[in-house]
Amino acid sequence: MSIETKNILNTIINDDCVKIMNEMEEKSVDVIFADPPYNLQLGEELTRPDNSHVNGVYEEWDNFSSIKEYDEYTRTWMTAARRVLKDDGCIWVIGSYHNIFRVGYILQDLGFWILNDIIWNKINPMPNFKGTRFTNAHETLIWAAKTPKSKYTFNYEAMKAMNDDVQMRSDWQLPLCTGKERLKADGGSKLHPTQKPEALLYRVIMSSSHVGDVILDPFFGTGTTGAVAKKLGRNFIGIERDPLYVEGASARINEINRVRNDACLGYVTKKRQPRVPFGTIIECGLLKAGDKLYDAKGDVCALIRSDGTLISTFGNGSIHQMGAVAQHAPACNGWMYWHYQNENKELVVIDELRKIVREELYPE
Repeated sequence: MSIETKNILNTIINDDCVKIMNEMEEKSVDVIFADPPYNLQLGEELTRPDNSHVNGVYEEWDNFSSIKEYDEYTRTWMTAARRVLKDDGCIWVIGSYHNIFRVGYILQDLGFWILNDIIWNKINPMPNFKGTRFTNAHETLIWAAKTPKSKYTFNYEAMKAMNDDVQMRSDWQLPLCTGKERLKADGGSKLHPTQKPEALLYRVIMSSSHVGDVILDPFFGTGTTGAVAKKLGRNFIGIERDPLYVEGASARINEINRVRNDACLGYVTKKRQPRVPFGTIIECGLLKAGDKLYDAKGDVCALIRSDGTLISTFGNGSIHQMGAVAQHAPACNGWMYWHYQNENKELVVIDELRKIVREELYPE
């Protein structure tokens, strides 16, 4: 008997993730964020130059007897994850150089379609104390759709708005999880050795999901995914084997108040507009062959031809080609470069005419 998704929304299940995912409804979650064991293969204890101890990852859950065993485990949990992911859903997996290449290989083997690899550049990384290698200052996230045909979510405009109206890149400069955000165990030590910062999950969830979507984290740890999902109005499902992590994550998430004003949970979106060729402007009679177009200052001009192309002293071609030539630029958005004269002899960008055509031909 399968576990109904609606019955486990916004809960943490203290159990094995493969077992639970195989019992869940098929195709029932929108996004999976997985922070699996990295198989760091740490041998001797790490120490600083003064011989003080470095808190590495020595937990049982990160120990595998061989690469083969790690690969088999990765394939098992990923197969279970693929089963519960919706056809138009996506998966994020984070790792380091120890495991991310094997993770990516297995993802592709199972039919996932890689969309991006994101580099998380840690602005405050742990130094390489022995001086035997470069400081390991980044981790890699693989973002993948379930199939090449999946209609995955990407909130491009929202991410651009978050980045001061500049297209967000695939290298993210973010600090490690430190200070008050870091969950502590009894005695003041770190509750979890690899707790991820909320800023990282904020970008993951904001970019690839909608309000109300279901985010599954099969390696829930201290609950960063659930904490951020709650803040952003998403639902989460956490699966975690360690009862101490579950206890810490539960207390953390319970302290968070979800934003009640749905308007504050919205984000910038642009509806894809129907394509309108410049020739349609001519066909509709908004402009006609022989009319002149100008640049914004009126210094450059070109004549409209009957087929919707332009001709001038510097050549002929489409509105985009001619705009590029006029500016000695490799490319140009002709809709924003060229202007026409209205009845008051004012220069108006021709994109305004495209808006008129869309309203007439493609009403809401």
